[in-house]
This record gives sequence, C-alpha cells and structure tokens, in this order.
Amino acid sequence: MKLGIVGLPNVGKSTLFNAITNAGAQCANYAFCTIEPNVGVVAVPDIRLNKLAEIYHPKKITPAMIEFVDIAGLVKGASRGEGLGNKFLSHIREVDAVVHMVRCFEDGDIMHVESTIDPLRDISIIETELILADLDALEKRLARLAKTVRNDKSAAAQLAFFEKLKVDLEAEKLPDAAALDENERAWLTEQPLLTTKPVIYACNLSEANLMAGVENNAHFSAVQKLADSRGAEVLPICAELEAQLAELPEDERAEFLTESGVEEGGLVQLVRRGYHLLGLISYLTAGEPEVRAWTITQGTKAPQAAGKIHTDFERGFIRAEVVPYEQLIACGSVAAAKEKGLMRSEGKEYVMQDGDVVLFRFNV
Repeated sequence: MKLGIVGLPNVGKSTLFNAITNAGAQCANYAFCTIEPNVGVVAVPDIRLNKLAEIYHPKKITPAMIEFVDIAGLVKGASRGEGLGNKFLSHIREVDAVVHMVRCFEDGDIMHVESTIDPLRDISIIETELILADLDALEKRLARLAKTVRNDKSAAAQLAFFEKLKVDLEAEKLPDAAALDENERAWLTEQPLLTTKPVIYACNLSEANLMAGVENNAHFSAVQKLADSRGAEVLPICAELEAQLAELPEDERAEFLTESGVEEGGLVQLVRRGYHLLGLISYLTAGEPEVRAWTITQGTKAPQAAGKIHTDFERGFIRAEVVPYEQLIACGSVAAAKEKGLMRSEGKEYVMQDGDVVLFRFNV
C-alpha cells in the first residue's frame, strides 16, 4: 500500500510524515519547505505477529509494509505550474490513496498560506487543481481515442466513458469510483486520474482540540460531514503530538498516549483507515523459519493469495490448511487446534479472511 500525503503548504504534512516514518524530512514554518517528495517505508503495526511468535519461536518476523510519500504543498494554479506545480501533481498519480491533510486549529504563530483557517476552502483549492490536471490529461486521452475509434469500434464505449468523465469534471463533480464497472476501472488503470484516488482526510488538530473532544471542533465537524457525503475516511490527528510520541522510547509511548487522551498512535489509525478504504486484509503464515503478514484484497481466493508468496504456489495449488488467528491463540498450538478440529482444509474456491493463519500445499 502506498499513501501520498498532500495538502496546502505548511499544514503539517512533513511533521506527520516525520513522526510516522522517523524519516527526518525537513520541516519548517514556511511554504514549500518540501521540494522533492520524501518517501518512507514503514512496518504495519500488527500485534498478531508477536503473539504467533510466542507459539512458533521463529528466526524472523516480517510484517506487511506500507509506503508513505510526503508530497510538496500544492497551491492555487498548481495545474498551470504555480508553486512547483505539475511536478508535484505527477507524484500523486503513483499512490494508491491520498491522505489529504487540512489544518483545523487556530494559532497565530503558525502561518497559513491563505491567511485564515478554513479546511473546506483548502480542500476545494486542492481539488480544483486535481480536476484541472485531470481535464488536461483527459483532453489528450480523448484525442487519441477519437483517432482509434475510426478503426476500432470497441473503443467507442471507452470514448463515451471518458467524455462523460470530462463533462462531470468540468462541472466540478468528482468521479464516484464505487459506481464504476470492471471495464471502467481497467480503463482508469491505463489512464490514472488524480480525482479517482481514494481519500483519507487527515484533520490536523491541536493537542487542546483533541483533549476537548473532536466533536467540539467546528472545523473537524465540517470535514467529517464532507467525508461522509463522499464515502471517504476522516482521521482526527495532532501532527505535533505525533512528533512528540515518535521521540519517546517504545515502552513510554502507551503511557504518553493515555495522558494525552489518545487511544492509538497516528500510524495505527492511518493504516486501519487505509486498509478499510482500499479493501485490504492480511493473512498470516507461521513457522519456525518465519512469521509473516501478507496483504491482499478482500475477496481474494486461496490460490491467488498463495501467489503473493510465490507464483509456483498459485500455479501448483492443492489446498490451504487454515485456522483463524483467534482460535489458534486460544488453543496455544497448532497441534491443539488440530485436535479440536479447528484446522480446516480449503480448496480453490475458498475466500481468504483477515487473520487466517494458513499453510499452502502445492505441487509444481
């Protein structure tokens, strides 16, 4: 999973990026502090791996990984090259989902590029630039399709689809990715649009805002309402608090979060929302050599899940020996799970579930 953190300059993107990745991106109180995108690869927090390690005593524990990209701040006119413009927009096309960070706290000592705090206005500014960039890309795509359709009538449906997208974007109507059919999703894979990226709105709050309760912050409530209307995720977060958390030893972080009135760190919350937004789950493999988490899409069948480990596993798939994580932990060992009949043998049509602990049998 690859998430791109976007927003106006100086809304806390790099502070959050530093905190969740410990990557040390430059961070300062002025616009365009980030020039090139900063990239950090982070282990997905998963306590299940540690619990399985207590049973298997593996030589190695390998979590799933997530990549964060801190993309430089966009401004009005970015699609026409303002600020650092199209260069930044191109980086967004490469991510699976967008973490759109907006500032939702007042502080006269921290400048805002638009001078006032208005998260809905800020979101609109970014979205307008994404729409304009997509319209430019669609113009080029439509020109190519218009030539193709003369000799390939099958391209007519694709042409009609992109023409409708263009009309919607011109009316500032964002595409509804959930309403797309299989062919339309495939066409968008060939022509990725910025406005079809799934979005997590990250509302950067002050520590006082979090302590007082997000329901008392009018800026957050406005973003929550917008997110609900679009089927997007929303995350209340304090980038400065996350920065303080990142500096603490691991054994002191839980106490710090409790004292700050926060149940979980920002990384855990971002991962959970990212998995939910993209329809992802994790299955687990366990043994003495390694305990490992594998990320797959919901609805993936056993042979394709096996293919995540190695193509030979999928090609020669025989069966999957599966036990749910919770049942395995309750039994305390694989042998005990088998004795209780909890280890199932599943075939090619089995749909993998989150937390399945699985051993694939195959023959090539």
